[in-house]
Amino acid sequence: MKRAALWITLIGLFFPAISRADQSVKIGSKRFTESYILAEIIVGLIEANGGSANHEQGLGATAVAFRALQDGQIDALPEYTGTLAEAIVQSHDGRLESLRAALAPKGFSISDPIGFQNTYALAVTKKNAASSSLATIDDLKAHADLKFGLSNEFVGRADGWPGLSAKYDLHPKNISSMDHALSYEAIARGTVDVVDAYTTDAKIARYDLLTLIDNRAFFPPYDAVLVYRSDLPNRSPAFAKMLTQLPHLIDEDAMRKMNARAELDHVSFAQVASDFLAEKNGGVAKASGTRESFAHGLWNAIVQYGPRHLELVLVALFFSTLLGVPLGILAYANPRAGGAILAITGIVQTIPSLALFCFFIPVLGIGVVPALAALFLYGLLPIVRNTHAGLSSIASDLREAAVALGLTAMERLRYVELPLASRTILAGVKTSAVVAVGSATIAAFIGAGGFGEPISTGLSLNDVPIILQGAIPAAGLALLVQGFFELVEARVLPRSLR
Repeated sequence: MKRAALWITLIGLFFPAISRADQSVKIGSKRFTESYILAEIIVGLIEANGGSANHEQGLGATAVAFRALQDGQIDALPEYTGTLAEAIVQSHDGRLESLRAALAPKGFSISDPIGFQNTYALAVTKKNAASSSLATIDDLKAHADLKFGLSNEFVGRADGWPGLSAKYDLHPKNISSMDHALSYEAIARGTVDVVDAYTTDAKIARYDLLTLIDNRAFFPPYDAVLVYRSDLPNRSPAFAKMLTQLPHLIDEDAMRKMNARAELDHVSFAQVASDFLAEKNGGVAKASGTRESFAHGLWNAIVQYGPRHLELVLVALFFSTLLGVPLGILAYANPRAGGAILAITGIVQTIPSLALFCFFIPVLGIGVVPALAALFLYGLLPIVRNTHAGLSSIASDLREAAVALGLTAMERLRYVELPLASRTILAGVKTSAVVAVGSATIAAFIGAGGFGEPISTGLSLNDVPIILQGAIPAAGLALLVQGFFELVEARVLPRSLR
């Protein structure tokens, strides 16, 4: 009983996000500027109506964010009717009534339109449009040599490149996929000629781009709406009141200006939303002012995201060591099984990081738990391999001496072999810890937090200082972890083994 109570206590410490129930309304957002701003506006409206709400920021692409809604990890999510029709309902009928009918049996409802559309488009520079006579998407067929730079999600969506290229019979010779925020820099530098864009993107005007006319009407309507859990209005009167204020709240011009303030003027998402709501209520938006210093932003990132990042690393490392050392011992003791153990842990290490993180989403949802599962698996190989290597490298005459002393196999392992292999095993644990620090930055892409949060936000805004506010603390933590293990090695290991 005491042991069970101890484990319950440890789980409560390791997974505080799970053990504490949050009664506020959780508004999610996907990983792009407009979604962040819309979520902040909704949070502001709920709070203005006397409720409590918080923003679960940057939950990744559509599939990840909607899974969070399904699992109850968020209560509501800004979305677009076209995206719901194609990616969630798998239907080309983007009418609001049809979407409501399709989602109601799953326990979801949809607000009335917020007031603007943000549809997909293909964009080219006005200079290229003039020189190549480009006005419609059909015109691209005559220019197969143009280089296309398309966002990762657009490349994989049915209402994105696969459907569009089939509809217009487009077969360009050069297509590359990239993060949406980076595509504007790529077209500005001439690295690519055609990019996909959202019609409310602020950078369309900044980079003097022309959106090509969808003359075959491929793209469905993309009215901005709020999709939410059907029981939420009953649970939160403030949310119910907010729903009556949301329809036609934001027009396309207002949304484009808000995106510009965030992306071009570097105003925080929360400030942009607050100023918009103040203007709606007859107030005046604050001036953009000066951006906070890099040092101040760096310190805020360390304080805000450091504890979660450290938690992810320590918990994953604990379980990787707990299983990795016994697996390494088994691989050493049983060579036949050892080959399979080393091969399996080696294969796991070859899986791309983001793919491994997302692999657990269908089973474990999003957030801390799938992130820990992925980090745990990534941490196994260095520990297993170093444990096996350390035990295998022990000189045969030392083993023979232990046998001559009459020690049993377990006694030899405990008193001779493991101590002799301890330096190599500790080196494996150290490598696993450093790898976990870097890999944990990807956890933010599935809603687990950590230093990946500012990196993700910085990528969305193509803002290098914000990216560095996550990257520098992560690198610093990796150095601290390495220094800690070197200190442990100097203090714990016998001098003869150092």
